Amino acid sequence: MSALSVAVEDGLTITRRNLVKVRRVPELIVFATLSPIMFVLLFRYVFGSAIPIQGISYAEFLLPGIFAQTIVFGSTITGASLAEDLQKGLIDRFRSLPMASSAVLVGRTVADLALNALSIVVMGVTGLIVGWRIRSSLLEALAGFALLLFFAYAMSWLMATVGLLVRTPEVVQQASFIVIFPLTFVANTFVPTDNFPTVLKVIADWNPVSAVVQAARELFGNTAPGLGAPDAWPLQHPVLYTLIWSALLLVVFVPLSVRIYRRTASR
Repeated sequence: MSALSVAVEDGLTITRRNLVKVRRVPELIVFATLSPIMFVLLFRYVFGSAIPIQGISYAEFLLPGIFAQTIVFGSTITGASLAEDLQKGLIDRFRSLPMASSAVLVGRTVADLALNALSIVVMGVTGLIVGWRIRSSLLEALAGFALLLFFAYAMSWLMATVGLLVRTPEVVQQASFIVIFPLTFVANTFVPTDNFPTVLKVIADWNPVSAVVQAARELFGNTAPGLGAPDAWPLQHPVLYTLIWSALLLVVFVPLSVRIYRRTASR
């Protein structure tokens, strides 16, 4: 077998191990899906009544933003899980096995991609219940979900690097929250950026999360003439900007995290 096929097979084995762990600890699924449902209901019924969006229901404006926020927050699971495995010495056990060094990271990120997909399904069903609708074609909708998951996968590799560097689950969660919380709120996630102060508007318009949200809205058909045409390049070409950011994250953090893992595992 070639080195690539061995790496793929080992990665799938670790993926199955991580998914089995989720099945045996159902609390992971409960909390991974409960938070998005809470955000959907909270913003739809509490804030939605106070945030009018011209030409479109707030539910349709909101759901793409909730999707993006959830996958970004969900990426912290990757970092925290790797830090936990390091803390418990599980990585040392993997090191003693004849397996590809990238398998642990591939298995972790792919398993978390499956969790993100589950979260999106749960959010989508909840959104349909509260009034969200897909106004585009089936292919466009599938492209929207695929783009969200691609960005989620890229973010998982970023958080994998953080988890390997920090090596403490609690610190990973806290450090990630400090960065991710403003990243998802200084954006067009929940409200249009038109009324933001100038500096915040520029930051929000070039924020990759805003591009993910805008791309999802366009692909799901959740746009309206009343929202106005974006005046920033990333929001005029949100799909392309999202793909550029996703590719950049993968190019940088896949080899970086594998290198850090090899160095960590060799200690």
